[in-house]
Amino acid sequence: MEPFVPPSQRGATRISERVVAKLAAQAAREALSAAAPAPLRPPSPPPPPVRVMPHATAAVRRPPAADGTGGVAAIRVAVELGYPSDIAAQCRRVRRHVARTVSELAGMDTAEVAVDVERLHSVHSGGRTRSRVR
Repeated sequence: MEPFVPPSQRGATRISERVVAKLAAQAAREALSAAAPAPLRPPSPPPPPVRVMPHATAAVRRPPAADGTGGVAAIRVAVELGYPSDIAAQCRRVRRHVARTVSELAGMDTAEVAVDVERLHSVHSGGRTRSRVR
């Protein structure tokens, strides 16, 4: 039988920025697909489905300690949304879900979760997209 080794002496798993970014992108997809956006104008048809999946970047400011706590990451998620819809509510939902998912799966708090809306799809434009000017 092997002797008991306390968690602080067992070592740690390093979670790369790339993994945190993938977790964030998946969480953004989940947040956007969980609830259909509520249109601002009821008579208009529903917005077209999102065509480009969210993508994310992450900067790990402090990796988690050996016990899996204390990590901090800054995350930027780019999304594509239907319009008209409550864009602010969708961004809040993405921000909350990304922060919760990264905390649960990677043991990291989020110093910030920035949500960039890269494109809006308007039901009135016949499927054409409007890109954000940077």
